[in-house]
Amino acid sequence: MLEIRNLMKRFGEKVAVNNVSFTVNRGEIFGFLGPNGAGKTTTMKMIVGLLKPNQGTILINGYNNQEQIYEAKQQFFYVPDNPDVFEKVTGYDYLQFICDVFKIPNEERKKKLDYYLEKFNLTNDINSYLAGYSHGMKQKIILTAAFLANPKILILDEPMVGLDPKAQHVVRELLREYCEQGNAVFFSTHILEVAEKMCDRLAIINKGEIIALGTLTEIRNLVGKDEDLVNLFLELTE
Repeated sequence: MLEIRNLMKRFGEKVAVNNVSFTVNRGEIFGFLGPNGAGKTTTMKMIVGLLKPNQGTILINGYNNQEQIYEAKQQFFYVPDNPDVFEKVTGYDYLQFICDVFKIPNEERKKKLDYYLEKFNLTNDINSYLAGYSHGMKQKIILTAAFLANPKILILDEPMVGLDPKAQHVVRELLREYCEQGNAVFFSTHILEVAEKMCDRLAIINKGEIIALGTLTEIRNLVGKDEDLVNLFLELTE
């Protein structure tokens, strides 16, 4: 559903992403891991069209994001690492706007809204202005918007930041439900324990290059140690 081929991004003389290739399959939660400055966010911004690669191909559900821009953008919903929402509206108005953009019928939107607001414990705050929301509440609102949109692919940059353990558990459940419907999730995180629990496959990027790719078992075989993801990550990125 998401295919990255030989992706490269250069900023002046610095190569931030170098010959990166991987595929995210239908029904899969795919984790994208790396130290700070490794190239994670740069790669994600190229995938969603916020940065133009110097070379390489990005196919989103079969659409080239450089040549079929409109069709490619219809396939995904992007949640950035810092939820940037228009704060002069209420949570309810923001979600209604999302429903309008994605043409969700009125009878369906109420059912979906009630479901996700209850899941994220936002029912009592939904009529408050977003300016008064905490970081965690804004994160829950934009994740609610992502699930309402119900695209083919969710692209999430650090989706667990600002969420308490209960909300993190809810997100894990909802992402698994979403993938069971034949969709895919591509997300970055620095919370390696979350990645170990959630991901079907992983890619680890360091200094702009993919240094490990596969299931947790395959990465253990690569390193030659039967350890948890934290220790494998440290071994690979030292």
